[in-house]
Amino acid sequence: MKYKLKKINVILICFIIFMYLELVFRLFTDNSIFNISLLYISLYNLFLAILISFLVSFGNNKINKIIFFICLGIICFLYGLELCVFKMFGFYFDLSLFGATDQVLTFYSDGIKVVLQNIVGIIFIFLPFIILLIFNKYFAIRKIDWKYSLIKLGASVIVFIIFLLCLNINKNNINSAQELYYRVNNNELNIKMFGVLNSLRIDFKRSIFGYDIEIDILDNGYNNLDNNDENEEEIKYEYNNLDIDFDNLIANESNSTIKTMHEYFKNETGTLQNAYTKYFEGKNLILFMAESFNEIAVREDLTPTLYKLVNSGFKFNNFYTPTISSTIGGEFQELTGLVAASGFLSPWKSGENYFPFGLATAFQDLGYNTFAYHNHTYTFQSRNKYLAALGFDNYLGCRNGLEDRINCNQWPESDVEMIKTTFADYKNSEEPFMVYYVTVSGHGDYGFNYSAMARKHKDEVANLNYSEKPLAYLAAQIELDKALELLIENLEENDLLEDTVIALVGDHYPYYLSLDEVNEIASYKKDSVIEINRSNFILWNSEMDTVKVDKVGSQIDVLPTIYNLFGVNYDSRLIIGKDILSTEPGLAIFGNSSWVSDKGSYFASTNKFVPKDEEVDEEYIKYMNKVVSNKITMSKYIMTYDYYRKVLG
Repeated sequence: MKYKLKKINVILICFIIFMYLELVFRLFTDNSIFNISLLYISLYNLFLAILISFLVSFGNNKINKIIFFICLGIICFLYGLELCVFKMFGFYFDLSLFGATDQVLTFYSDGIKVVLQNIVGIIFIFLPFIILLIFNKYFAIRKIDWKYSLIKLGASVIVFIIFLLCLNINKNNINSAQELYYRVNNNELNIKMFGVLNSLRIDFKRSIFGYDIEIDILDNGYNNLDNNDENEEEIKYEYNNLDIDFDNLIANESNSTIKTMHEYFKNETGTLQNAYTKYFEGKNLILFMAESFNEIAVREDLTPTLYKLVNSGFKFNNFYTPTISSTIGGEFQELTGLVAASGFLSPWKSGENYFPFGLATAFQDLGYNTFAYHNHTYTFQSRNKYLAALGFDNYLGCRNGLEDRINCNQWPESDVEMIKTTFADYKNSEEPFMVYYVTVSGHGDYGFNYSAMARKHKDEVANLNYSEKPLAYLAAQIELDKALELLIENLEENDLLEDTVIALVGDHYPYYLSLDEVNEIASYKKDSVIEINRSNFILWNSEMDTVKVDKVGSQIDVLPTIYNLFGVNYDSRLIIGKDILSTEPGLAIFGNSSWVSDKGSYFASTNKFVPKDEEVDEEYIKYMNKVVSNKITMSKYIMTYDYYRKVLG
């Protein structure tokens, strides 16, 4: 029996599917649904539905169906991709992440696990595509008259104009729809305001055609708003600044963006030197970037060395490691003092940018011998290139020599083995030494069948009443603790401990754990934006008294803090992070432009400020949002315009 194919209303079908996909995505990512964003999502989805209806109106039934299913399949794939990236890393996919493709390829098995763990959500996302594909023989998408096609095209334009007009609703609010669409580049807030499809379009447009963000050069109200006036003792200190003729740079610059950058940095005062300037002058430095290290790993019973180092030396009580673009973002922030803003990956990984304040370069200028080690593949994420740009000319990792010393064929590799086999390289250095270690033992996924380091220390956590993944995380971090214990023993045996500073910061929170799993072993209930990123910054010397620091800090403050302590000659205006021990007010910036200051926490997605001690006025919040926007923008432009070369090259 031959059925008469029923012609479907493509506009209605597409609109219903797009709204369904957005609903499913938000349910599985815990995003709110019923707010002003529903208006923008509905209008854009209607525009897109009409546009697809226009695209499938020119061919015969077979051709139109092929185009229809290709469009629908791509859209379902994009929703599935966003869901998996969010579940795996805690942030959303954007085109800048194509710069991290080697990480995706290296840990493809983790990606498969994420897909399997979220298979229910993925099935729901692809359900409309599957249903329509199964029943496609019962409906038709026939060619229509060209005049009607033009009407559709005109209707899509009208709907899009209505969408643009609606952007004026609450346009003066912080992070309003109009601000996000025209003046702010924030992928996470775009997804929450405009939905997945429109945010991807915005990201694609900005990635292809570029996007200049407005720079609002502020008066020196930052310190004024914080009532942080200089007293007589502070006045005697000089600024950690270089002699740069910004007026001459401004006068001779033809590029408007770079000229604005000159004006911005000229307007910055920089940070004052302080009682801790050159506090560690002449001492050795061993700096760690510790994989997935977080405050939840610091326990007196399991990780006594970490516990000792965190609670003595400089004790930073309000430190954060904002998770932006995974490990490479955390390392970038630690080594440059810049925010890992969109667009940083390509110039960072190329190793072609000029870094006059590069870690190894700065210490070599002080007469130090410098070393760098990583107990995983040395080329991973182009680490060999960007470390060379920072002055490390003898960086050693697996596959360029370290495999002759440690077992590089297990996953993850051992931090203890790395310390044990590299200490001899610098212990007899005639000059002071600066050593940079990138650890890997704490890497996820966390499970005793997956992680060699978790298995190694399984018995040490056997008596704890946690689920497997938190237990495996703690077990893996014990390896880092043992590595630090061995390092301290070696330093002491070689009479180097008194003259050596140990510094350590994590790259990101352990995002292989869910928020519930993190809270399972945390001492208090953390949120998914700010407190999940709260961590520790170890800065320790065996001979110093404990110094408690309550000011807010983050990864971008590590470099300038160390430089001030060791007497490195640098310009504090040109590094976005600031010396935590200076009089500069504290600030930590997160991936979606949320922030924490010494006065409280601001959640960008809800435009909510939670004061620490006392209420602040709306002007302070607006001002700080401009400060944060400027710091993010300047971090991006420093990288994309190779700004240090233009100023100091």
